[in-house]
Amino acid sequence: MVKATGITNRIRTLRFEHAEMTQAELAERVGVTRQTVIAIEKGRYSPSLETAFRIARVFTVPLEQVFQYMDEQYDEQHTNEEGTAP
Repeated sequence: MVKATGITNRIRTLRFEHAEMTQAELAERVGVTRQTVIAIEKGRYSPSLETAFRIARVFTVPLEQVFQYMDEQYDEQHTNEEGTAP
């Protein structure tokens, strides 16, 4: 079994918000295979920085609106005294 990455994404949602774009259409516009889009979308593969920027550009949104990095260790270290993140 492939371990999920710490990166989550909104690719599926963004595809449907953009005229129900297919995985194959996104792959062609980004320059990767459909299988790569599937793996990224399911969180089984972290894209290169260049590919991540290309995906964001297709949707005309900032990178942070496509990908989010979940770092539990960082969150634990930066939780304030009340038990909430800053």
